[in-house]
Amino acid sequence: MLVVCLVVLGTSGVGALAFESSASASVRQAEEQEEAAEKIAGTFRNRDDGNNPVAGVDVVVTTEAGKNVGTATSDDEGRYELELPGPGRYTAELQTSSLPKGVELTDKSRTKLTFSVNPGQRRALIFPFGKSTLTSVSKLDKLPGTLFDGARLGLIIAMTAIGLSLIYGTTQFTNFAHGEAVTFGALATWYLNQEAGLPVVGAALISVALAAAAGYLLDTTLWAPLRRKRTGPFSLMVVSFGLSIALIGGFQFFFGSRTRPYSEYVIQEPLFTIGNQVIPPRAVITMVLSLVVLGGVGLFLQRARFGKAMRAVADNGPLASASGINTERVVKLVWVGGTALAGLGGILYSLDQGVNVQQGQSILLLMFAGITLGGLGTSFGAAAGCFVLGVAIQVSTLWIPTSLKNVGALVVLIVILMIRPQGVFGRKERVG
Repeated sequence: MLVVCLVVLGTSGVGALAFESSASASVRQAEEQEEAAEKIAGTFRNRDDGNNPVAGVDVVVTTEAGKNVGTATSDDEGRYELELPGPGRYTAELQTSSLPKGVELTDKSRTKLTFSVNPGQRRALIFPFGKSTLTSVSKLDKLPGTLFDGARLGLIIAMTAIGLSLIYGTTQFTNFAHGEAVTFGALATWYLNQEAGLPVVGAALISVALAAAAGYLLDTTLWAPLRRKRTGPFSLMVVSFGLSIALIGGFQFFFGSRTRPYSEYVIQEPLFTIGNQVIPPRAVITMVLSLVVLGGVGLFLQRARFGKAMRAVADNGPLASASGINTERVVKLVWVGGTALAGLGGILYSLDQGVNVQQGQSILLLMFAGITLGGLGTSFGAAAGCFVLGVAIQVSTLWIPTSLKNVGALVVLIVILMIRPQGVFGRKERVG
């Protein structure tokens, strides 16, 4: 008899527990369904009154077809909530007659909001109350910061373009794959930094060395054999087009198309302010490093033996060869140095813009425009032209949308070719 009672009690207990568990699951499921329901919810606050809540504000919500869904009214804490019939597009209209005395909309003409709601989404409506905190900034206030950004962009473009200009000067070959050397430097640094865990500075130094090695390998295995076969400049240019497309595809396969930052120097405290723009330390370091590198390249070309040989081959290759200069060795050194400079430029450019497989192509247009402005085949002219172009591009954003700023580079390219094809610092050449 005792055993039977224990069995009955145990069964009852298990049943009670099962019932309680089932009931709890039902409650949780109901709560989850309620939480997952589409709704508008949020809090109205008045910035003129210490950001205190605004109570009693009515917002009428209708469907895209004009059917009334309901009215959301803010409570004493400024909170409002209204469940929607499902995902879709809705229109919310604030009833200005319901605003408390002394409370006004920041933009009185903006009483209607059209919005979309996804499955399970909770959407907040933004109706700002109080005076606008936005202050208008004149073009004169923006100019100093814009000039600083332009100078920094111009120095980076100049660094990447020197190699491209010298390659043309020594080989008469326009390399359309030079932009991928810029991308390679940025991608190699990102992998060494994010995947291998190296600091950005160490990863950058290794990446510049890898870019130089890639330039040597590319010239040894591809361009030097084509030169020995006396392949024409047009055929070489077509090959560089194909190489560029292949490299972009390879970069995208391994890296993806998303823009990614380095692990350091992304968020920095401002160092100082120019006009209305704050300047982080990385911007100053980029400019100083670019000036040092460009100055070093200039001294190398002016004073070093190989630098003078580069200038001689760029000025007149056959005469330089006849005077005893090993032009093939000079060309190889140009490829190594030019690719290394392009890789360094890509690293510095990515500190602000992030790493993307298309960044080399976007800079390539600016390189060609700057080189054309300064003089194709001249290193100093190319650097000066790229610097001026970078400043002009950034300053143009004071009047045109930022998304269209590179259009100015194309305009410069066309105008210079029509007026002075040899560039500002280039020399006229006799043909025929």
